Amino acid sequence: MPHTPSRRTVLRGVTLTGAAVIGFDPGARSWATPEAGSGSRSEPGSASTSASASGRNLVGIPPLDGTLVMDDASLSAASEDYGHIVHRRPAAVLRPGSVRDVVAMVRFCNRHRLPVAPRGQGHATNGQAQVEGGLVVETATLADIGPVRPHSATVTVGAGARWSEVAKAAIAHGLTPPVFTDYLELSVGGTLSVGGLGGQSHRHGAQVDNVAELQVVTGAGEFVRCSPTRHPDLFHAVLAGLGQCAIVVGATLRLVTAPRTVRHYLLPYDDLQTFLDDQRILVQEGRFDYVEGQVAPDADGAFRVLTLEAAAYGPPAGPTPDDAVLLRGLRHNPSGVERTDRPYYDFIDRLAPAVEALKEAGLWTYAHPWLNLLLPGRSAAAVTGELLDGLTPDDIGPGGVVLVYPLLRERLTTPLLRAPHDPVPYLFAVLRTTPPQDTATVDRLLTANRAAYEAAAAVGGTQYPVGSIPFTHADWRTHFGPAWPQLESARRTFDPRGILVPGQGIF
Repeated sequence: MPHTPSRRTVLRGVTLTGAAVIGFDPGARSWATPEAGSGSRSEPGSASTSASASGRNLVGIPPLDGTLVMDDASLSAASEDYGHIVHRRPAAVLRPGSVRDVVAMVRFCNRHRLPVAPRGQGHATNGQAQVEGGLVVETATLADIGPVRPHSATVTVGAGARWSEVAKAAIAHGLTPPVFTDYLELSVGGTLSVGGLGGQSHRHGAQVDNVAELQVVTGAGEFVRCSPTRHPDLFHAVLAGLGQCAIVVGATLRLVTAPRTVRHYLLPYDDLQTFLDDQRILVQEGRFDYVEGQVAPDADGAFRVLTLEAAAYGPPAGPTPDDAVLLRGLRHNPSGVERTDRPYYDFIDRLAPAVEALKEAGLWTYAHPWLNLLLPGRSAAAVTGELLDGLTPDDIGPGGVVLVYPLLRERLTTPLLRAPHDPVPYLFAVLRTTPPQDTATVDRLLTANRAAYEAAAAVGGTQYPVGSIPFTHADWRTHFGPAWPQLESARRTFDPRGILVPGQGIF
């Protein structure tokens, strides 16, 4: 479990950062700090000290190993996310020094009916992890990575651990998590709350399909270990449950044998139907360990430049890649093939240079009104073709990307990760960037996202809920479909006062 810092270390942090929370005023529904100019610094949890510092009848904060702060910089940061579209300002931010802190503060917030939301790397795009006037729990401090256990091929990590660090720890033992999102600097708790799809999902499912156990804090403030056989109702309500029943504080992840090297192919296509058909063949036959695809605009701005991206793992995870076998029967343009052999970690972290370039160019702070859909394979060509025909380079912006790739429905076993009832559904993602101050363009793109979702839903598609699609409560009931009663029941059981993650807008 996450490391617990010493009390002395924590209090030194309080002194340097300022604005440490010392109490809560139930009447005013507000947090309190030492009075300006008092020169005092009180250890969180001292009710009598808090009351004397403020001159009000305050409820003391529970003793904490970490810090609870409400300085402007912390609150402003917690009211932002990668989307830069929604801005909800919390009343306080918890930087837990231990899981005990999360338990204590969730119980405190439950008692006073204060909303709570966990925040990992802040990579949400539509305010999902923001909370107006409540508490944001920054899980980045819960980032310990336990010993890799080769005999069981598992590792237990804190919710704030980033997948890049988990990968490095596992690879050192010849193992790896089986599925990665394309960007590795996301938190484990964050992706397990939504699903975690990637180019390996056709083989291994989503990241949520590869969890042996969760450690969570429910909305009632109870610490629970859950698994498919231990509190399975909670386990299945948390994985891809969008934070509605419990906060993930740790997870035991399944691992598989890691390759030393990867052969990476970029195959150009001229025709959308052929491109999609070949992708389907590859995932159904299991030729490659990783399959994705991108669509880019041509010189005229039409989205007709199609690239199938595939990777084959070498020993010890697989045989030495054979080009003739792997590419047999594919209908790509052979003159434009790119093939590289690279170390495994370099392959899974290949976006790192591009991300640094986006940050240096200032594009990381742009608005990101993303569209993420899951389409039934039988309708993928028609829906994707229609959406691509209506897309312009201005609709994705500088640094934007369009992804299209197939999954295998039988590998997606987590009940709350809603996918179309089709053997080979496709992920279609328009990862847009646009200046955040251009609110008219942001609004236009959000409207376009909604229209695209409706086109997908009309043929049995769903949204993959990491993007920015305007959704109502009724939409969420439709989205979860037959799984809705399970989620609704779990919400009543594990978060009876409904304090967790209101930014999703589900309940």
